[in-house]
Amino acid sequence: MEHPILFINLILEKFGVHIPAAGEAHGIAGYLLQPYVTYTWVVMVLVLGLSAVAVKSIELVPTGGQNFFEFVITGIEDFMIGVTGEEGRFMFPLIASLGFFILVSNYMGMIPGFFSPTANLNTTLACALIVVFMTHVIGVKFHGAKYIKHFMGPVLPLMPLILPIEVIGHLARVLSLSIRLFGNIFGEELVLGILFFLAGMYMAPLPMMFLGLFTGFIQAFIFCLLSMMYFAGAIEHAH
Repeated sequence: MEHPILFINLILEKFGVHIPAAGEAHGIAGYLLQPYVTYTWVVMVLVLGLSAVAVKSIELVPTGGQNFFEFVITGIEDFMIGVTGEEGRFMFPLIASLGFFILVSNYMGMIPGFFSPTANLNTTLACALIVVFMTHVIGVKFHGAKYIKHFMGPVLPLMPLILPIEVIGHLARVLSLSIRLFGNIFGEELVLGILFFLAGMYMAPLPMMFLGLFTGFIQAFIFCLLSMMYFAGAIEHAH
């Protein structure tokens, strides 16, 4: 979906930078100027900025903003340990980073003139590949070469049948994580764009925007929950 107005595009064009249109041939520089890339940097700056503010004045007895951030971080960590067990605690920074990145990305597209990076399949695919890759890293870390047993099934004679199914299943995780997130956020942006175009930017899109606040959180939660479950499956012993 092409956005008629994107603030970063306007700023870059003021400096004489050409932004390639959809379908227009462009090299590496052109890809780096695509909205899903430029707004990914905006999201990263926002998340890093919020993190810096959160840790700027840490006190022994938390108050105000520190109290809120500690509540959020502790809640996410406790929930993750409940899913993966104590052994999965070391993956908490990755899960928290993905969660905050996806959440801020989902919400960014609701602001006129901004673009949600998760409304582009390239962004969601990159996040999904990180999760699936780290799943196998965890499996090898905890089980070594025996991790292959996760793909062989409970009975050795069934290995020729189980192995292809397991490989396809792990590849499907990439599609499941990426397409689910992309489809929901892209659909939300598409509906918002249609409402803005047909009914103006005031009252008509508001119900959809309130729904977007809920669905944006739910999609970030589902992505992180599935990632935790994949990590937990890699940690546990094969049966």
